[in-house]
Amino acid sequence: MTGNHTEPNELEEQQQESGRHRLDNSVRRRRVLIGGGGVAVAGGLAVAGIASADPAKTKTKKPGKGASTTASASTTASTEASATSSVCVLNAEVTEGPYSLEGALVREDIREDKEGFEVRYTFTVVDVGNDCAPLADALVEIWHCDALGEYSGFVGGNGHDEEDNGTFLRGGQLTDENGQCGITSIWPGHYVSRAVHVHMRVHTDVTLTDDSYTGGEIIHTGQLFFDQDINTEVQATSPYTENTTQETLLENDSIYDDGGASSGLLTLTALGDSVSDGYAATLTVGVNSD
Repeated sequence: MTGNHTEPNELEEQQQESGRHRLDNSVRRRRVLIGGGGVAVAGGLAVAGIASADPAKTKTKKPGKGASTTASASTTASTEASATSSVCVLNAEVTEGPYSLEGALVREDIREDKEGFEVRYTFTVVDVGNDCAPLADALVEIWHCDALGEYSGFVGGNGHDEEDNGTFLRGGQLTDENGQCGITSIWPGHYVSRAVHVHMRVHTDVTLTDDSYTGGEIIHTGQLFFDQDINTEVQATSPYTENTTQETLLENDSIYDDGGASSGLLTLTALGDSVSDGYAATLTVGVNSD
């Protein structure tokens, strides 16, 4: 695939060229609030990733470092204390985009040799149709572009010439009995027409092979987003500065609807004093397994 990266529902001209990746009306974003539904607690540990729709509530500014996400002790305690009483949210369903591939590798670290700032994801999958119980043995799959805005399997789409092995920055993990899994990657770069984002699918009933999976059912397709202030600092730092294509701000993105965590906005915690030290990223993913 060549030319500028675009995705379904972003530019009318691409929709006219190909109907293969258009978002079906049946999977347009939706949000269901289950009033009074407690978020699951397993083994005494509150479910991770309950995020405020206002990212300013979970981050602080460090002198001379710009925006960061080291939460204060009081904010962290408040978040943990309120986790069990928060409403359960069905995460927004959106298009998977034109850069998905079948048969993702099942692995914890999807970076391979790609340069970029580390992101340690922790996802907690809960089943809103089952009183928000943790959903075990679900395959959480993610994929995203590299620092130059290029996707494996589609290198060249953002105007850069690099090796394409078809697997970098793609992969997934099975959730444990608490509905949790961890995946390590890098902070994504950007490409024309979209804010920085990560694609996600949640599968059930997959059969694992030596390094991948077969079968199963996709029960959730979504996208993940990053705080704009932090992302601006990241994109202004090498190796991201090597990508000179125009960046779209989160507020102007065609997919993100300012819905906070239920629309895929990650809760970020700095791993050090600089953006180059990386971030921990958490999100509770509400799905319906029925």
